[in-house]
Amino acid sequence: MLIVRRASTSDLPAILDIIRRVVPLMQAVGNFQWESSYPNETVFRQDIEQQQLWVAELDEKVVGVAALTTDQDAEYAQADWDATAPAVVTHRLAVAPDAHGRGVAAALLAQAEKLAVEWDLHRLRVDTNSENQATQRLFPKLGYRFAGEISLGFRPGLRFFCYEKQLAK
Repeated sequence: MLIVRRASTSDLPAILDIIRRVVPLMQAVGNFQWESSYPNETVFRQDIEQQQLWVAELDEKVVGVAALTTDQDAEYAQADWDATAPAVVTHRLAVAPDAHGRGVAAALLAQAEKLAVEWDLHRLRVDTNSENQATQRLFPKLGYRFAGEISLGFRPGLRFFCYEKQLAK
């Protein structure tokens, strides 16, 4: 059974193990969005402290992670959306390689949607590296529209695709 819940500090070893396994696979297909130094324990610890990190468990094992926030990078103004409008934004979405294709990412994005309803927000946003083919297929399947390409100051030289989903008011 797939369960999504808030992460705790006791989840950090499993989360870091997922990242350690995912980064080389991303880089092998030309996706350099992440590296060995990011995302790291400090970032995830801050997400946990701010109550914005969620994990997905499959058979009582952590197999996915996502930070669900209202934080939007300044560069989001480059996208085809109203950057001043509040939204639930998914950051640091990762799924353990052995859990690919099992609905983990979709479950974490569904949690973002639940939070949007809870917080009375009507937009969901996410960005992904221009080389991440898997997320570029997934987001439209879940009702997200492509909202343009941006650059992010903290990842020079990379391009990111933005996606937005509007929820009924």
